[in-house]
Amino acid sequence: MIYLDNAATSYPKPDSVITAMVNAQKYIGANPGRGGHKKTVIAGQHLFKTRQAVAELFGAESENVIFTQNCTHSLNVAIKGVLKKGDEVIISSMEHNSVLRPVHKLKMQGIADYSIATVYPEDEEKTLHSFRQAITDKTKLIACTCVSNVFGTRLPIEKIGRLCKENNIIFIADAAQCAGTQKIDIKKCNIDILCAPGHKGLMGPMGTGVMVFNDPSICESLFQGGTGSNSMQPEQPDFPPDSFETGTANLPGIMGLYEGIKFIKKVGGENAISEKEHYLCSILIRELKAIKGVHVYDKMTDINRTNIVPFNIANLHSEQVAELADKSCIALRAGYHCSFLTHSIYSTEKTGIVRVSPGYFNTKKDVNYLINCVNKIAKAHIL
Repeated sequence: MIYLDNAATSYPKPDSVITAMVNAQKYIGANPGRGGHKKTVIAGQHLFKTRQAVAELFGAESENVIFTQNCTHSLNVAIKGVLKKGDEVIISSMEHNSVLRPVHKLKMQGIADYSIATVYPEDEEKTLHSFRQAITDKTKLIACTCVSNVFGTRLPIEKIGRLCKENNIIFIADAAQCAGTQKIDIKKCNIDILCAPGHKGLMGPMGTGVMVFNDPSICESLFQGGTGSNSMQPEQPDFPPDSFETGTANLPGIMGLYEGIKFIKKVGGENAISEKEHYLCSILIRELKAIKGVHVYDKMTDINRTNIVPFNIANLHSEQVAELADKSCIALRAGYHCSFLTHSIYSTEKTGIVRVSPGYFNTKKDVNYLINCVNKIAKAHIL
């Protein structure tokens, strides 16, 4: 199977990630922060060094790194922990449901309202103006994706962050499609809360995610319970990470995440990974555009390009294309990608799109195999 669905989750994982997860179960097995014996101390040390690695990656303080189940978990805690009765939030027209649904739920509950700023893929200034125009005196938060998970469009995150700082607005950034493949410094980008999955560009396992704060005091925790600290008090500890991390940590996943970040550094960092992915995507875009009946949704420059190549074949629904590719042992993603707002930009509401997302372990041979497959599908279905 040729795996080209890395925007959903990166695969394969580095061997070191798998080894670390096995070692956590086989040789440690204890609950971090829940006792003083050697095994629990060792478990706690692994959590701490992973926290440090995440902090270094995003320019944060280690105590401000919170472990979560995934990026959606992080976004729910961040959004619902920030917004209060009467607040307003601005999201983009390219949001994943992990941002849209929480803010929509808050609106339905009468807690907070939201507006949608239009993203213009070819014009950053026009996109920024759209956000600026949406700001009111009730705007408490801007929550938006760094990169569209459907079309790979990169939003002007640094400019949006500056806009937030100028207007005293909290900025939550969804880094699901760029953490590990794009350098992000939360202080330079004026990001107050960065949310990211562990299982995509960070090369870690499923069931891991992070929430990285500039200042944790802006957000309330949604959960209360055991932390291993202040155990004689009924209130949740008021210091991070304990104020947000409740219950037993996913030690195998967190140890795997550490090795994923370590692997990124080993191969040359985010830039080295993105350069390889961009190279493969450039070949894909050029060759797919040359196939009759294939439409590539590509309004990005080489600077703004990410590892997502969206396309469709005339006369076929996107899911039909993915099914045909699967018969040739190629893993693609098709449909609406949990992001229905985005499809109005390219009028793909009826068909969805086929998404190709190469990863670090893919090769030119993989890409060429896909191109030949698409060519055969197009010839067979276009009159």
